[in-house]
Amino acid sequence: MVTSPSHDEARRILDSAPFIRDLGLRLESLGEGTCTTVLDLEERHLQQDGFVHAGVQATIADHTAGTAGATLIPAGRAVLSIEFKINLLRPAHGERLVCRATVLRAGRSVSVVESEVLAVEAGRERLVSKATVTLAVVPRPGKDARRPPEETP
Repeated sequence: MVTSPSHDEARRILDSAPFIRDLGLRLESLGEGTCTTVLDLEERHLQQDGFVHAGVQATIADHTAGTAGATLIPAGRAVLSIEFKINLLRPAHGERLVCRATVLRAGRSVSVVESEVLAVEAGRERLVSKATVTLAVVPRPGKDARRPPEETP
Protein backbone atom coordinates (compact mmCIF):
# COMPACT_ATOMS: atom_id res chain seq x y z
CA MET A 1 0.00 0.00 0.00
CA VAL A 2 1.13 3.52 -0.80
CA THR A 3 1.79 5.90 2.09
CA SER A 4 1.24 9.64 1.76
CA PRO A 5 -0.55 12.38 3.71
CA SER A 6 -3.69 11.76 1.64
CA HIS A 7 -3.50 8.04 2.37
CA ASP A 8 -3.12 8.87 6.07
CA GLU A 9 -6.34 10.91 5.80
CA ALA A 10 -8.04 8.00 4.02
CA ARG A 11 -7.03 5.60 6.80
CA ARG A 12 -8.24 8.12 9.38
CA ILE A 13 -11.66 8.10 7.73
CA LEU A 14 -11.98 4.35 8.24
CA ASP A 15 -10.25 4.07 11.61
CA SER A 16 -11.90 6.94 13.47
CA ALA A 17 -15.58 6.70 12.49
CA PRO A 18 -17.36 5.02 15.44
CA PHE A 19 -20.35 3.89 13.34
CA ILE A 20 -18.09 2.30 10.73
CA ARG A 21 -16.06 0.49 13.43
CA ASP A 22 -19.29 -0.76 15.00
CA LEU A 23 -20.53 -1.97 11.62
CA GLY A 24 -17.32 -3.99 11.22
CA LEU A 25 -16.10 -2.49 7.93
CA ARG A 26 -12.37 -2.94 7.36
CA LEU A 27 -9.85 -1.78 4.80
CA GLU A 28 -8.59 -4.34 2.30
CA SER A 29 -6.61 -2.10 -0.08
CA LEU A 30 -5.95 1.53 -0.85
CA GLY A 31 -4.48 3.08 -3.99
CA GLU A 32 -4.45 6.38 -5.85
CA GLY A 33 -8.16 7.10 -6.27
CA THR A 34 -9.23 3.61 -5.22
CA CYS A 35 -10.31 1.81 -2.07
CA THR A 36 -11.55 -1.69 -1.32
CA THR A 37 -13.28 -2.58 1.95
CA VAL A 38 -14.71 -5.80 3.35
CA LEU A 39 -17.57 -6.51 5.72
CA ASP A 40 -17.99 -9.98 7.21
CA LEU A 41 -21.74 -10.45 7.38
CA GLU A 42 -23.48 -11.07 10.67
CA GLU A 43 -27.13 -11.36 11.62
CA ARG A 44 -27.17 -7.70 12.69
CA HIS A 45 -26.53 -6.66 9.06
CA LEU A 46 -29.70 -8.33 7.77
CA GLN A 47 -33.23 -7.11 7.21
CA GLN A 48 -36.43 -8.99 8.07
CA ASP A 49 -36.20 -11.49 5.16
CA GLY A 50 -32.55 -12.42 5.71
CA PHE A 51 -30.96 -10.23 3.04
CA VAL A 52 -28.31 -7.57 3.74
CA HIS A 53 -30.10 -4.37 4.69
CA ALA A 54 -30.08 -1.61 2.05
CA GLY A 55 -28.75 0.79 4.71
CA VAL A 56 -25.70 -1.42 5.25
CA GLN A 57 -25.00 -1.47 1.52
CA ALA A 58 -25.48 2.30 1.24
CA THR A 59 -23.21 2.92 4.21
CA ILE A 60 -20.32 0.86 2.92
CA ALA A 61 -20.69 2.24 -0.62
CA ASP A 62 -20.66 5.81 0.72
CA HIS A 63 -17.83 5.36 3.21
CA THR A 64 -15.61 3.42 0.82
CA ALA A 65 -16.17 6.13 -1.81
CA GLY A 66 -15.17 8.81 0.70
CA THR A 67 -12.02 6.90 1.54
CA ALA A 68 -11.11 6.54 -2.15
CA GLY A 69 -11.77 10.25 -2.67
CA ALA A 70 -9.53 11.15 0.26
CA THR A 71 -6.53 9.55 -1.46
CA LEU A 72 -6.50 12.39 -4.00
CA ILE A 73 -6.94 15.47 -1.82
CA PRO A 74 -4.23 17.86 -0.61
CA ALA A 75 -3.01 17.90 2.98
CA GLY A 76 -5.28 19.84 5.33
CA ARG A 77 -8.41 18.94 3.37
CA ALA A 78 -11.20 16.42 4.05
CA VAL A 79 -14.12 14.98 2.10
CA LEU A 80 -17.79 15.07 3.01
CA SER A 81 -20.56 13.32 1.10
CA ILE A 82 -23.00 15.81 -0.35
CA GLU A 83 -25.06 13.41 -2.45
CA PHE A 84 -25.25 9.77 -3.39
CA LYS A 85 -27.44 7.48 -5.41
CA ILE A 86 -27.48 3.73 -5.01
CA ASN A 87 -28.99 1.09 -7.23
CA LEU A 88 -29.84 -2.12 -5.40
CA LEU A 89 -29.47 -4.63 -8.21
CA ARG A 90 -30.38 -7.88 -6.44
CA PRO A 91 -30.89 -9.19 -2.92
CA ALA A 92 -27.55 -9.45 -1.12
CA HIS A 93 -26.59 -12.51 0.89
CA GLY A 94 -23.44 -14.52 1.55
CA GLU A 95 -20.47 -14.60 3.88
CA ARG A 96 -19.23 -11.06 3.26
CA LEU A 97 -19.56 -7.92 1.20
CA VAL A 98 -16.68 -6.41 -0.74
CA CYS A 99 -16.88 -2.80 -1.84
CA ARG A 100 -14.62 -1.37 -4.53
CA ALA A 101 -14.63 2.39 -5.05
CA THR A 102 -12.96 4.33 -7.85
CA VAL A 103 -12.71 8.10 -8.25
CA LEU A 104 -14.28 9.12 -11.56
CA ARG A 105 -13.35 12.80 -11.23
CA ALA A 106 -11.17 14.40 -8.58
CA GLY A 107 -11.87 18.11 -8.36
CA ARG A 108 -10.57 20.91 -6.15
CA SER A 109 -13.97 21.39 -4.51
CA VAL A 110 -16.10 18.43 -5.67
CA SER A 111 -15.19 14.85 -6.55
CA VAL A 112 -17.32 12.05 -7.99
CA VAL A 113 -16.73 8.42 -7.01
CA GLU A 114 -18.33 5.14 -8.04
CA SER A 115 -18.72 2.20 -5.63
CA GLU A 116 -19.60 -1.38 -6.43
CA VAL A 117 -20.81 -3.67 -3.66
CA LEU A 118 -20.35 -7.38 -4.24
CA ALA A 119 -21.71 -10.24 -2.13
CA VAL A 120 -19.31 -13.16 -1.71
CA GLU A 121 -20.73 -16.63 -1.24
CA ALA A 122 -18.74 -19.87 -1.61
CA GLY A 123 -15.87 -17.90 -3.18
CA ARG A 124 -18.10 -16.39 -5.88
CA GLU A 125 -18.56 -12.59 -6.14
CA ARG A 126 -21.88 -11.19 -7.33
CA LEU A 127 -22.60 -7.50 -7.94
CA VAL A 128 -25.49 -6.52 -5.65
CA SER A 129 -25.43 -2.71 -5.69
CA LYS A 130 -23.75 0.22 -7.35
CA ALA A 131 -23.52 3.79 -6.08
CA THR A 132 -22.40 7.16 -7.38
CA VAL A 133 -21.17 9.43 -4.59
CA THR A 134 -20.49 13.16 -4.81
CA LEU A 135 -17.97 14.48 -2.30
CA ALA A 136 -17.24 18.03 -1.22
CA VAL A 137 -13.55 18.74 -0.64
CA VAL A 138 -13.43 21.00 2.41
CA PRO A 139 -10.89 22.30 4.94
CA ARG A 140 -10.23 19.58 7.48
CA PRO A 141 -11.97 20.48 10.73
CA GLY A 142 -9.99 20.66 13.96
CA LYS A 143 -10.46 18.25 16.83
CA ASP A 144 -13.08 20.47 18.50
CA ALA A 145 -15.25 20.50 15.35
CA ARG A 146 -16.68 17.07 16.24
CA ARG A 147 -18.00 18.14 19.60
CA PRO A 148 -21.73 18.80 19.79
CA PRO A 149 -22.58 22.42 20.61
CA GLU A 150 -22.80 23.09 24.31
CA GLU A 151 -26.24 23.77 25.66
CA THR A 152 -26.90 27.16 27.14
CA PRO A 153 -28.92 27.21 30.39
